Amino acid sequence: MSKCVVALIGAGLFAGAVQAAELTGTLKKIKDTGTITLGVRDSSIPFSYLDDKQSYQGYSIDLCMKAATAVQKQLGMTSLNVKMVPVTSATRIPLITNGTIDLSCDSATNNAERQKVVAFAPTMFITANRLLAKKSSNIKTLADMKGKTIVSTSGTSMLKQITILNGERNLGMNILAAKDHAEAFLMVETGRAVAFSMDDILLFSLAASSKAPNDYTITSEALSVEPYGIIERRDDPEFKKAVDAALTHVYKSGEINKIYAKWFLSPIPPKGINLNVPMSAELKAAFAKPTDSPDPAAYAAVPEAQKQSSKKK
Repeated sequence: MSKCVVALIGAGLFAGAVQAAELTGTLKKIKDTGTITLGVRDSSIPFSYLDDKQSYQGYSIDLCMKAATAVQKQLGMTSLNVKMVPVTSATRIPLITNGTIDLSCDSATNNAERQKVVAFAPTMFITANRLLAKKSSNIKTLADMKGKTIVSTSGTSMLKQITILNGERNLGMNILAAKDHAEAFLMVETGRAVAFSMDDILLFSLAASSKAPNDYTITSEALSVEPYGIIERRDDPEFKKAVDAALTHVYKSGEINKIYAKWFLSPIPPKGINLNVPMSAELKAAFAKPTDSPDPAAYAAVPEAQKQSSKKK
């Protein structure tokens, strides 16, 4: 069987299965073709990546498969093909909007600008933007990058953020855009860039998987808070409702704890590295009350209003 096609069979069926004639948008497309198409990444460890057997897997893919199974059940289909299409940070949104893929299952930041073009499923991870550099470079903060070369991945919110900060702080950095995370890391590894600006969880994963993990450091300075979500098409409320309901069930039922532990607290392929990243208080709060908000302020472990109330007491 092709690595890009997985058969989902044996799901329990609703007695009153939705009829194709009543469907619209993505649900109709899936029912008519018997296929759901997922956008996947080659090197977004541990969210969506190729392992040593050239199979796509990861935390985001596991969550997308939960959504796919729920859609299959809702549509009353005895089987469903899951087609996996490689995407990059730059291509995933265009491929969602033109209908090539139905969900982008990777490590995408949910922000207000992107929500003007696409929608997001309830937040699945919360990270922060930091810098990765070789320890020998002695980079502690973004200010230490003044006049130096920095790289980020094309199509990411981080590339835009670094460009803005470069101008606001008059840093005079030379900013490079890599095609994917692996290429950006390679630029630091080979000395073509001093630092790589990206979400910290991806930086930790790339460093841990490298030839010399101890050669690298990740800054403690957080440049932003980044909620991650699976990308959906805008203006397709029925499909979004189906996907969001499936993930909300995974989160609120506690099933997410096992999936999270599989990818962040256990050895993962291909090298059996354990990232050992416990679930943050902020992420626990987001799972208890699922939201697709793009506002970083929505992801405080204790909401600001509650903090103020506690102070008054």
